[in-house]
Amino acid sequence: MLMLGFAGFLGLLKIVLMALAAFGLFDAAFRREDAFRAADKQNKVFWLLILGLALVVSYLFSLLSFLPIIGVIASIVYIVDVRPALKQVSGGGRRGGSSSDGPYGPYNGGR
Repeated sequence: MLMLGFAGFLGLLKIVLMALAAFGLFDAAFRREDAFRAADKQNKVFWLLILGLALVVSYLFSLLSFLPIIGVIASIVYIVDVRPALKQVSGGGRRGGSSSDGPYGPYNGGR
């Protein structure tokens, strides 16, 4: 009974890690090539290959082996480091507004 629960947990964890790699892969696929160069990160093809390999390896191999762990690390590096730099370069983040800005401009307190 305990092994069945552990196998179910590993199955869920495998799905989550595959979703993480797939999210990174699709996000990298829709970013512009020049944003990678402007953010001083590796090029787009490099990240597409790494994240694609991470997705395939996490699907094919057990989580208890070494290769899926490397794929998870690569996916986390992309999501935590590369993606915010790309968003900042391409203008996807906050665009210099203040914390009181709403969707239609600054909030002035009803004045």
